[in-house]
Amino acid sequence: MESLQHIRFPLMAAALLAALAAMWAGLVRLGWGLPPLTPTLAMTHGPLMISGFLGTLINLERVVALNRRWAYAAPLVTALGVVVLLLGVTGPLGPVLMLLGSLGMVAIFVVIVRRQPALFTAAMAMGALAWLVGNGLWLAGWPIYRIVFWWIGFLVLTIAGERLEMSRVLRISRSSQVLFLGITGIFGVGLVLVSLNLDLGWRVAGLGMLALAVWLLRYDIARRTVRQTGLTRFIAVSLLSGFVWLGVGSVLAMAFGQVMVGPRYDAVLHTVFLGFVFSMIFGHAPIILPAVLKVSIEYRPIFYTHWALLHLSLIVRVIGDVAGWFAVRQWGGMFNVIALLLFLFNTGRAVRTKTETSEV
Repeated sequence: MESLQHIRFPLMAAALLAALAAMWAGLVRLGWGLPPLTPTLAMTHGPLMISGFLGTLINLERVVALNRRWAYAAPLVTALGVVVLLLGVTGPLGPVLMLLGSLGMVAIFVVIVRRQPALFTAAMAMGALAWLVGNGLWLAGWPIYRIVFWWIGFLVLTIAGERLEMSRVLRISRSSQVLFLGITGIFGVGLVLVSLNLDLGWRVAGLGMLALAVWLLRYDIARRTVRQTGLTRFIAVSLLSGFVWLGVGSVLAMAFGQVMVGPRYDAVLHTVFLGFVFSMIFGHAPIILPAVLKVSIEYRPIFYTHWALLHLSLIVRVIGDVAGWFAVRQWGGMFNVIALLLFLFNTGRAVRTKTETSEV
């Protein structure tokens, strides 16, 4: 496996490029008047961020954990998919590559579940399956608003499984685990219903997300670690704030029901994708990057700047969405992007190589 470690850096670079392009496309969609770069870039905002950035990143994380050569094929094809989407290539090639990448993740989880059959590995495997279904429907030509909840399912179930795994140290009761299983079952039913009855599906899936947010706030280990200091506290603060945003997104999904475009659609998606998912990324980055890239992250209190800016700007954006204030929504979106760029800057400055670490 040592001979393949050098591949991790270009794969991570492809994921980062997808994130930057998705941010640019998001600003274009918000009406900021930026050049679209390619005719199709604005339309690939969601696929670039979800399958290109997050799909490649999570795939790479699983490859490192699994430690199998063949598994590198999964993030490799999603990285190629990023290149295809950025070049503006029309046709099915981009969706096909993303579909193959999600199929690779499902194969990875088949091995993981066989190695360690447990509720948390099953939850993450279901997340990979949701990503596969979403990409399959995208390839089949379904509109994004009909499949986006499958992509939400990918991230929500993946993160929920990871948090359940981390909370094992608390030795949570069997009844709590059964409750987790029931909640994910409700959410799974909502995903299926989205493909059959969009309005009902959004509301049922929203109910599942709300129950999951409450479960995480009640049982996640972050409730205890937030009392500590330094990096441990920052991670816990990031996680707990993300759980709150998941709850907000779920309430909006249940209240609005079927929405296909417009401010309400924007509010539901970004409370989950930005508020929940990127809070998890903020918290997990100091753990994931050292494992994947073999570097260390030096915690700095300045991390709270990108954390605070993300949440404040997201509040502004959601207020603009719900109240119909276009300019407020625009500025909220702009500062969302600035917060993510600040996160990349702060994290990059905190990276230390093995050589630097040994010198210290």
